[in-house]
Amino acid sequence: MVSTEWNPGKLLEVSSAYWMTCALHAGVKLGLFTAIGDGGLGAAEIARKTGCDERGVTMLLNALTAADLLSKTGDTYANMPAARDFLSKDSDKYIGHMIMHHHHLMDSWSRLDEGVLKGRPLRPRSSRTVESFLESFLMGMHTLAMNLAPRIVEAVDLSGRHRLLDLGGGPGTYAAHFCQENPGLKAAVFDMHASRPFAEKTTEKFGLADRIEFLEGNYLEDPIPGTYDAAWLSHIFHAEGPESCRLILEKAASALEPGGLIAVHEFILTDSMDGPLFPALFSMNMLLGTESGQAYSEKQLMEMLAGAGAQEVRRLSFRGPNDSGIIVGTV
Repeated sequence: MVSTEWNPGKLLEVSSAYWMTCALHAGVKLGLFTAIGDGGLGAAEIARKTGCDERGVTMLLNALTAADLLSKTGDTYANMPAARDFLSKDSDKYIGHMIMHHHHLMDSWSRLDEGVLKGRPLRPRSSRTVESFLESFLMGMHTLAMNLAPRIVEAVDLSGRHRLLDLGGGPGTYAAHFCQENPGLKAAVFDMHASRPFAEKTTEKFGLADRIEFLEGNYLEDPIPGTYDAAWLSHIFHAEGPESCRLILEKAASALEPGGLIAVHEFILTDSMDGPLFPALFSMNMLLGTESGQAYSEKQLMEMLAGAGAQEVRRLSFRGPNDSGIIVGTV
């Protein structure tokens, strides 16, 4: 690992990095990139279309131009290719939902010192049911999964499997990609009621309504109906403490037929728990938002799988963005 060479300039750069974050969030939240579209517009017209103050929006447009998200010719602003592709709602590559999810987390992150002092979450669980929070989270997860799933379905071999349990699968994006990759596969997405509309939109979009069903339930409290020969658990452990993770694994394993495959996808820490950087920071995000959630190490996840009766536990060679990885075993 290459050590960071810290100095006053680097420290102040990191300290003020949230200014750029806030400018990006504001541009997405106000719909500036969508308003500009494929052409070019002046600040006055952008202000009119977005309901912004002209002086304020001009300053923001200039800052986004300095960041190379916009270009400026005279008094006309245009989207740079990345902004057009990823920050305009008119693009099928739009990632604004995840950016807005990050925006919703900012208040708690600004009080990280309080969370560390008290050792308990600053974001109430009830906030997860607020419509704007829920939509940005689930649609953000869908966008990320759409980009990542083609690599994942190549890494996780489900050939010859017939029934997949996508536990805590939210919008069902991974279930759809696994079914698309494996014509003989059917899937069940097991998640809370609030996720159903998003999952149904996904299955409809993929044309897989006859192969993917949605099962409502809480994976900590409710039984998992049906039997399966594969289970996919993506990014659900980090919201729970170790005991709850073990319970989830035991329930998933009990729903599998003998020889069934169980796969866990998470941001994975080193066994010393002090890296890589994103999983270590993400662990603090769980401190701020959950009672006992955290990022887990490869060793911890493997021990949990083995404790649930899994054999041949191993980490796949797959490496996703932000150091996500996949650990599998058979039961």
